[in-house]
Amino acid sequence: MRIAISGSHSLGKSTVVSDWAATHPSFHKEEEPYRALGLHGPYEILFRENSTRLQNGIQMYYNISRIHRYSSPADNVIFDRAPVDYLAYSQYTANQQTTDIDDEFVASMIPPARESLDHLDILAFVPKSDTWPVAMEEDGIRPVDHAYRDDVDAIFKQIYREGRFNVMPTQQAPILIELVGPAEQRLHQLQNAILELQQRTKLAG
Repeated sequence: MRIAISGSHSLGKSTVVSDWAATHPSFHKEEEPYRALGLHGPYEILFRENSTRLQNGIQMYYNISRIHRYSSPADNVIFDRAPVDYLAYSQYTANQQTTDIDDEFVASMIPPARESLDHLDILAFVPKSDTWPVAMEEDGIRPVDHAYRDDVDAIFKQIYREGRFNVMPTQQAPILIELVGPAEQRLHQLQNAILELQQRTKLAG
């Protein structure tokens, strides 16, 4: 089962990934590209209006390359972020008109992001929810900026709820779900999605 957790920062995505991996030892946890390439890697990766084509591009293509390592639904893996995430963050920076990221660059990211999604079984979006607010975490890594998080979350909602960029593949698309509520509830929602997918596969077979 190949799962990716997607959404704006500081909303509990990494908690979902860590909690799932801790309670499902058969699953391999794929680290967030920023942590692999920037925090623990050789690249300087900036946020907000300072992101560049190189920085967002290497993160997306790293994410895609890792996804392609798992060719079968029998592979148990959970990803912290999906290629779609870099469309949302790049669009935010394009809107600021402060670096070399522009609408044309964002458009160029759509085909490879779309192509990679047929290698996922479940794409789980974590939206910001007024009924279950998540406090910003001052961990020295992620920007503590509510407006930034909200603006990126709005782009994610346009992508997943309104079909912006038409990013979902027409064939072999992953199940798209939303994870809301406390941590335990999110894990339960993810488990239900797996059971639904398994049931579909059984009926199709």
